[in-house]
Amino acid sequence: MPGTYRFSFGPWNIHEGADPFGPPIRPTVAFARKLEQYRGLGFEGVQFHDDDAVPDMEKLSPAQITAQAKEVKKVLDDAGLVAEFSAPRLWEDPRGVDGGFTSNDPAARRWAVERAKRCADIAHGLGTNFMVWWLAREGTYIREAKNAIEAHRWLLESLNEILLYDRQITIAIEPKPNEPMDHAYIPTIGHALALAAQSADPSRVGGLIESAHAILAGLDPSDEMAFALAAGKLWSVHLNDQNGLKFDQDKAFGAADLRRAYNQVRVLELAGYADTERFIGLDVKAMRTQKPEAATRHLANSRRFFLALVDKHRTLNHAAAGQAVAQRDYEQLEALILEHLMGLK
Repeated sequence: MPGTYRFSFGPWNIHEGADPFGPPIRPTVAFARKLEQYRGLGFEGVQFHDDDAVPDMEKLSPAQITAQAKEVKKVLDDAGLVAEFSAPRLWEDPRGVDGGFTSNDPAARRWAVERAKRCADIAHGLGTNFMVWWLAREGTYIREAKNAIEAHRWLLESLNEILLYDRQITIAIEPKPNEPMDHAYIPTIGHALALAAQSADPSRVGGLIESAHAILAGLDPSDEMAFALAAGKLWSVHLNDQNGLKFDQDKAFGAADLRRAYNQVRVLELAGYADTERFIGLDVKAMRTQKPEAATRHLANSRRFFLALVDKHRTLNHAAAGQAVAQRDYEQLEALILEHLMGLK
């Protein structure tokens, strides 16, 4: 029998609706209230930034940080939830304004590594050994601002230091080609896995692919996923959708391109991803104009659309599809796929 998928999202996906051009339009939802909504929406995994779990962590000692993370785990246990990962949020601290791991300032680089060590401590306190690196400001606004050769070496040195600090932690690198920086140093999964291969322990470094990030690089997310899956390195996904090469929109999964969404589901199905028990993460934002009482619908809808596409893949006439491939009748194959997705056959 095919495996059953597990789903996660981060508390930032229930938000106030602010954007760079306008203020919040919905009231803030308390963290505890967000957790109460997970199970009802069909989710069991919680994605964390380090300071989601331990607010004001910069003011606390390592022991205090770990103790607070363990208290959060008790709350998760009581709610029937688990933490998927913890991720160091370097980009909202003034020391990370020019990147943390790749800052030209050695003191900022040292701070970034120490913060990532505390993030590992938080992960274990939450009951997981999984850390995600989204390298938000590890890049430049203009290329001449940094020596990119040195910057990539600093990234590798930082990665190795965390791996040596914590022998149980596993790290998934989440690539993105731009935003908030004009030019990001790890723009695709190929770059991420090349960095992983150079690390002190490649077996503990993999990748996380977000649909919109791949689209922003001009790539198809399913191809990026396939590359990582072929290497056994796809350790999580952040599914959403994107209207072309714009800002990172985080639209509901399947909202912009249903066939592109289908192919992401298809490649996960072909790999037996559900059997790994790794999470299907969603990183989707409610539309700015959505009223508060409906501002979780984007999460429920994305999960529902994903499962509907799983069913579409599993009920496809695979024998007919295989015959079309064998005969190189790709027009027939395309018609078969489109008819099935539209419910015509």
